[in-house]
Amino acid sequence: MSYYEVNFDGLVGPTHNYAGLSFGNVASKSNANKVANPKQAALQGLEKMWALTQLGLHQGVFAPNCRPDLHTLRSLGFNGTDAQVINKVAKTEPYLLKACYSASSMWAANAATVSPSCDTSDGKVHFTPANLSNKLHRAIEAKTTSLVLKATFPDEQIFVHHPSLPQHPLFGDEGAANYTRLVDSYGHTGLAIFVYGEDANSNVKPQVFPARQTKQASEAIARSHLLDDAHTLFVQQNPDVIDQGVFHNDVIAIGNENVFLFHEQAFYQQRQVIEDIGRKYQGSRPLHLIEVSSDDISVDAAVKSYLFNSQLVSLPNGGMAIVAPSECQTIDGVERYLASLCKASNPIEEVIYLDLKQSMQNGGGPACLRLRVALSSEELNAVNSQCLLNESRYQTLAAWINKHYRDRLAESDLADPNLLLESQSALDELTGILGLGSVYPFQQV
Repeated sequence: MSYYEVNFDGLVGPTHNYAGLSFGNVASKSNANKVANPKQAALQGLEKMWALTQLGLHQGVFAPNCRPDLHTLRSLGFNGTDAQVINKVAKTEPYLLKACYSASSMWAANAATVSPSCDTSDGKVHFTPANLSNKLHRAIEAKTTSLVLKATFPDEQIFVHHPSLPQHPLFGDEGAANYTRLVDSYGHTGLAIFVYGEDANSNVKPQVFPARQTKQASEAIARSHLLDDAHTLFVQQNPDVIDQGVFHNDVIAIGNENVFLFHEQAFYQQRQVIEDIGRKYQGSRPLHLIEVSSDDISVDAAVKSYLFNSQLVSLPNGGMAIVAPSECQTIDGVERYLASLCKASNPIEEVIYLDLKQSMQNGGGPACLRLRVALSSEELNAVNSQCLLNESRYQTLAAWINKHYRDRLAESDLADPNLLLESQSALDELTGILGLGSVYPFQQV
């Protein structure tokens, strides 16, 4: 049976804006209060999806959360009509309005942790939506994200959907952005690497920015997903690089099949980590552990360019490509390093640069926008087919974006009740395009 890795990219929502809500994310904070272009952001993301489809890869679409989140605002004591609620919050608690308008669900790498059937003892694909408890604007995503996951992967005989972990600091979970799977082929049992920033039983932790993933959360997910201890590894992220703006592991390391590309400062006690990975990896194809030195790429350059937040994908011809943001061409040494990487003795053959400026300015690169799901051909056939990209759906989504999205959105626009109506109208139509049913609260009244 054939196996594939399918990327389900988060559609950028109609309320994409630069609120600077993510403490610890350098790009997010540094671009706070800039004027955003939601239409351009969504089209850039869609073009990335289409580019991967044209490479011969399977590509999926993941629907955004509905924003603004009026349920959260009403639960905090704001009453009246929808317009009155927005008006009151804008005048008295503007931070809450920004949090409830955030389009951060675009970062599908944080939507969930996914374990393929080759790794689970019951032979099913397991999903746990991330609780994202560290940030208010993200902690409110889990319920709708869970519904979208179930609508995208609906067959209960094939897919297992777990609830998100408890909303408590002990179980802070940021999803697949802190998970890497190394395997010689997608259809074989792989090594599941969970990367955490903090362990409740240790004093090793960052001092400036918060650690968003805990070891306790990673262990809970591994248990729920029925993973074998022999094929599972828990690794701590280097707290020093978290304090330099590496808020998720996928900002400093990336893996695909038998290739693992990581910075020399990525992990705590890195020599031991490398030894453990080499010992636990059990593939027939050799493992390529590519450690990038600080002399080649500094941590600062890695964060600014999002080099490690590129996508590393397997091509139909058997090689691999890095799908990198165009910012990698503007940071000293990064483009040169990537060119040399393609000439070295490893499966990476080419670099594909894409313009994702709108989402990059909001704190995420190509890898942040996608949730990776390894599926057999049978499992792929069980996916909601309307969530899989083809040329017709690509054209439909492009027309949908052009119809519904604004090309300018500033912080002051969040107080406009018409933005709420525009967003709901757009998402109501989107659920029909993707065949999701009533996943949004305004559809369930």
